[in-house]
Amino acid sequence: MTDVLGTAVLIGSGLIAGVLFAVALSTVPALMAMPPDRYIYTHKLLGRNWDPTMPIIVLGSTVLDGTLAVVADGAARWAFLAAAALLFAVSVVSHLCNVPINKQMRVLDPDAMPAEWSDPRPRWRSWHLLRTSLAIGALGLNSIALALV
Repeated sequence: MTDVLGTAVLIGSGLIAGVLFAVALSTVPALMAMPPDRYIYTHKLLGRNWDPTMPIIVLGSTVLDGTLAVVADGAARWAFLAAAALLFAVSVVSHLCNVPINKQMRVLDPDAMPAEWSDPRPRWRSWHLLRTSLAIGALGLNSIALALV
């Protein structure tokens, strides 16, 4: 059972870290370089398919890590538990910080930008880099935990 769950959590945490890393490396700099109207238009296109896919993968991997923490013992237990905490933190940052910004951008019309528009991109990028770091940490901990099992 540990082998199957371990493989699943490694795939899940790898997907999460990989997707977030790719967005940080390529998508965020591209969005930062765009004028506001193109940013809003592109943001709407890019954000269409993340929900519910990423939340399911993040929360599912968190549950798998929690389950493995119960089944494992010794240092592996603590590594799985720490990975679960980091993945839960990814979810918290996403839902409380990035998603509200995304929702604000979704309602804007790129052809009628308000004069008082406040650019959320630097703030969104900071939250995104935090959750990317958390996800990479979780992937590392899962790799260590599986080596210890």
